[in-house]
Amino acid sequence: MKWLPLALVAFASAPPAFADGLVDNVNGVTLDENGRVVRFSALTVTADGHIGKLIEAGNKKPDKLDWRYDGKGQVLMPGLIDAHTHVMETGLAALSLDLSGTTSLAQAQDRIRAFAAAHPERKWILGGGWNQERWALGRFPTAAELDLADGRPIWLSRADGHAGWANAAALKAAGITAATKAPPGGRIEGGVFVDSAKGLVERVVPSLTSKDRDLGLAKAQDVFLAYGVTAVADMGTSGEDWLAFRRAGDEGRLRVRIVSYSLGLEPMEAITSGQPTPWLYGDRLRMSGVKLYADGALGSRGACLKQPYADKPTESGACFMDDAKLRNLMVRASMDGMQVAVHAIGDRANAQVLSAIEEVSGTFNGDRRWRIEHAQIVDPADLPRFGKHGIVASMQPVHQTSDRTMAEARLGPARLAGAYAWASMLRNGASLVFGSDTPVERPDPWAGMAAAVTREDDKGEPFGGWQAQERVTREQALAGYTIGAARAMFAEAKLGRLAPGMDADFVLVDVDPLQSTPSQLRATRVSETWIGGVRAWKR
Repeated sequence: MKWLPLALVAFASAPPAFADGLVDNVNGVTLDENGRVVRFSALTVTADGHIGKLIEAGNKKPDKLDWRYDGKGQVLMPGLIDAHTHVMETGLAALSLDLSGTTSLAQAQDRIRAFAAAHPERKWILGGGWNQERWALGRFPTAAELDLADGRPIWLSRADGHAGWANAAALKAAGITAATKAPPGGRIEGGVFVDSAKGLVERVVPSLTSKDRDLGLAKAQDVFLAYGVTAVADMGTSGEDWLAFRRAGDEGRLRVRIVSYSLGLEPMEAITSGQPTPWLYGDRLRMSGVKLYADGALGSRGACLKQPYADKPTESGACFMDDAKLRNLMVRASMDGMQVAVHAIGDRANAQVLSAIEEVSGTFNGDRRWRIEHAQIVDPADLPRFGKHGIVASMQPVHQTSDRTMAEARLGPARLAGAYAWASMLRNGASLVFGSDTPVERPDPWAGMAAAVTREDDKGEPFGGWQAQERVTREQALAGYTIGAARAMFAEAKLGRLAPGMDADFVLVDVDPLQSTPSQLRATRVSETWIGGVRAWKR
């Protein structure tokens, strides 16, 4: 992945921490709790890192200040929230072999050879980001096509994380032969292992060390801050990930705010004590939910569909759990007060999760905010069901622009009406929030907002937008990355907007997202990122 240049330093000109101050001379914009636009020209920051007040143009500014910062006329807006990330994987991907920009198998092979030659000390070559659809390969790559590193094992994750590609040396290390059978919920196609079958190889891949995780977390935070992302939902936190987050917090290295969703019940049971954790490290870290998986991904044909794939009629994907197991897990997590987030991409998987929510909701009182992650392919008949029981549709705009042609091939034209249906979600009363699914996509909220309002990719294709009726307004797109994303993780009292008492998380950028062209919005340049009233990053 080609990340933006990073410059994580403390600047001599930066204001002192924990002192009352004024950020002045800005073109300020935020949404209020109801999604209305609020504009201002300055704001005050309290000694404890919260917003004091917003000051409109022409109004009197305070005289007695500990510090004053000149925004030089830049746009100041709330720090953005990525509602669906994989924090550790994002950092590790930026530090390992990255095939995300490759457009052919040959190009990917060249990059693999170059990486292997540059790292002769590595016993395994690890990385990811490949996508056979972008290579126009028409099939999965083979193990033989990956025998490129002087006999060393190679294991590379597909871009969506739902498949892995192994060479002969990796297969030998894992004891895999032509007679090896895929476990339930997975399949093997030559050298590619889909969904649960990945475990056959992953069990012999060298484990990450604590140092690896610490480096990955540091890199991920650099990446987020450079895009103006100040808070993220980590969808699938392992116990080892949580320990890395805690080490960073203990040592003052946790800069981005992380709301954690446990990878299944096991980390939750080990980390929490019958309820979500409190906010830790000055609102930097909290475990508040559990992440479950209902199916796989569309690109690897693991998404669970009601009808067979149009381009492979012998397959319809696979739902990972039967109805009873899914509901039991949801009930168990909810008994501890944890928010439930379920990955569902195919229309059959989405219908299964919706039915589970409808049944389980009657068991629990209060505001549960059941999350369905991705909700990519939905039967139009099921769309109204998203408007009930406080369901959050957690979706990723750039997935639509990346997946468009692949979705057409996988589904055929007759089943596209409920695909990536953002506007329909809102019309039906769902809470719509946006994220990136990084490292599957770059954690670039500006590209996400541009995709959300145009349904076009970075080349402006297709002209007028794909399934253009599902476009959203600029205000709705911004809400998906701010007030909506905060509410989706029960953080709306602290994050997502600029108002008295809220955490002083904001960014300075060169364009107003509500008054820019799509191309300007996509090219937004972040100059500074502030968290808790302190500048955390400067270009």
